[in-house]
Amino acid sequence: MSQKGFVLWFTGLSGSGKSTLAEYLTPVLMERGKNVEVLDGDVVRTNLSKGLGFSKEDRDTNVARIGFVANLLARNGCCSITAAISPYQEVRDQCRGMIDPARAEFVEVYVEAPLAVVEERDTKGLYKKARSGEIKNFTGVSDPYEAPTNAEITVHTGDESIEESANKILAYLEERGLIAATAAQA
Repeated sequence: MSQKGFVLWFTGLSGSGKSTLAEYLTPVLMERGKNVEVLDGDVVRTNLSKGLGFSKEDRDTNVARIGFVANLLARNGCCSITAAISPYQEVRDQCRGMIDPARAEFVEVYVEAPLAVVEERDTKGLYKKARSGEIKNFTGVSDPYEAPTNAEITVHTGDESIEESANKILAYLEERGLIAATAAQA
């Protein structure tokens, strides 16, 4: 098995399932011999990007910081999972470009779910606040989300189970030789 690191870059609307997939995949990838770090958008915003707002420039800065850290981890053999909305194609492509293909791979995963589904799942009440005008510049409501044009994997969390979505991702990683096909035997 390759010791090559990789970035699993999850992008999608708030509530699409990015963090849920990251949490589900982490122990599976660890069982297959990978060191895994999750860079969750909310956690990074609190600890690495404190003080940034939600303008396009601030969002791009936040996403670029996530990309920088993800690259550092991946080039040292780690699986770096990012779970941030990352709404703009240009900065996602910038993050892709940070990766040295000789040392790591960038795997963009579009976590697609229809707006109606993510609004129904809205446990934090963010979409409701955005619709009422209480939250400005909210991705998918009052600010654009640019769906990926070159994602390696698309999962449809509106009608796939978490297992189905995770299995698509694992199959791709196995096919690329980035993880072992089965868990290592002790």
